[in-house]
Amino acid sequence: MSELVPRAADPIRPAAASPLRITVDGATLEGLQGQSIAGVLLAHGRTAWRTTVAGHPRGAFCGIGVCFDCVATVNGESDVRTCMRRARDGDAVETQDDGTSNDGTEPGERP
Repeated sequence: MSELVPRAADPIRPAAASPLRITVDGATLEGLQGQSIAGVLLAHGRTAWRTTVAGHPRGAFCGIGVCFDCVATVNGESDVRTCMRRARDGDAVETQDDGTSNDGTEPGERP
């Protein structure tokens, strides 16, 4: 049986992730290449970035793109599931309110 290699001695290491910056409602947030937009938001303590019609906060719930609770407008495109979209340097994210996208449709209704 082989022994566990200590992390410091392991010759196979992932490359260091490159930093990136996104803006969320005008505020700059830093993240790492490979993170989802929701991951960047959560890493900065943002647990909600959408508001329902009833005024309830929503953010990442399922984390796999099924529930649409984490939708936001990214670079002008409404209803982007932030848990599924990798953050890219320079992304402009706008939060959405009332459970509708900026074009007035419900999440998932867009053609």
